[in-house]
Amino acid sequence: MARGIPNDPELAVQEPGRRSSSTMEDKRNIQIIEWEHLDKKKFYVFGVAMTMMIRVSVYPFTLIRTRLQVQKGKSLYHGTFDAFVKILRADGVSGLYRGFLVNTFTLISGQCYVTTYELTRKFVADYSQSNTVKSLVAGGSASLVAQSITVPIDVVSQHLMMQRKGEKMGRFQVRGNLEGQGLIAFGQTKDIIRQILRADGLRGFYRGYVASLLTYIPNSAVWWPFYHFYAEQLSYLCPQECPHIVFQAVAGPLAAATASILTNPMDVIRTRVQVEGKNSIILTFRQLIAEEGPWGLMKGLSARIISATPSTIVIVVGYESLKKLSLRPELVDSRHW
Repeated sequence: MARGIPNDPELAVQEPGRRSSSTMEDKRNIQIIEWEHLDKKKFYVFGVAMTMMIRVSVYPFTLIRTRLQVQKGKSLYHGTFDAFVKILRADGVSGLYRGFLVNTFTLISGQCYVTTYELTRKFVADYSQSNTVKSLVAGGSASLVAQSITVPIDVVSQHLMMQRKGEKMGRFQVRGNLEGQGLIAFGQTKDIIRQILRADGLRGFYRGYVASLLTYIPNSAVWWPFYHFYAEQLSYLCPQECPHIVFQAVAGPLAAATASILTNPMDVIRTRVQVEGKNSIILTFRQLIAEEGPWGLMKGLSARIISATPSTIVIVVGYESLKKLSLRPELVDSRHW
């Protein structure tokens, strides 16, 4: 896989036969845009807009995954599609977006994530030119920073996701109307925040923080190397004329599915710790195994993969396009897409 700016002017001065061979190789290689190649102003403006569009499209499946992971056995929903239909019938489209307003604050953590990822890649490059090493370290570091910001937002939004008409799923029940429109949505958020503060104090907003780190640091650390690996392998299988964005769009969901399967058990435990107010990861794990067996650790996996597939395609296409749009003007002609 190419590193940095592959079309170095010095490499263009060579015999005709070797130049032709190099050009063929350049077209096949995936040229990674690094932090120093970006126009930072464009990068952040386009990044916020792209992230918001992605969150709007995948949020319903995030809500469904959370409910599936928290429910006991199949007491309410029998699967992803069943949950989608039942929530839509009971609460309408707005029911699929409970807690969305609060969740939009994670846009901040999203920008912190990509900044940390790119800067860490740049730092690690001083010690290793291995793309796998750079991706692994940068992905894990970015997730650590992002989760420190995201967990309090997640705790509140997950409790809002658990609100159902006439039935309680989480620890807290919002008093009064659950229509989730207008000022009522803000009222629900304030109500949940007050109940968390009353029950657990400020530390309640970081309930499940360790479980979140154990879920998302490995998930992020695994996703990036697998993404680059799958993209590289697909580049060998696809015709040389195939745009890179095509097999990058396929590599993204493959990497997401791989990471989801590996980290879903911890994600189930994280969700239960945060929503049910449990204090021990180990005790939560033991209780889950005792009640539902090993398959309980795979709850919500299909919803997670279903939400990850379209969202990852959008993320990959969007993020790669974002970096191309944000490329410094003097470097645009040095790239083959």
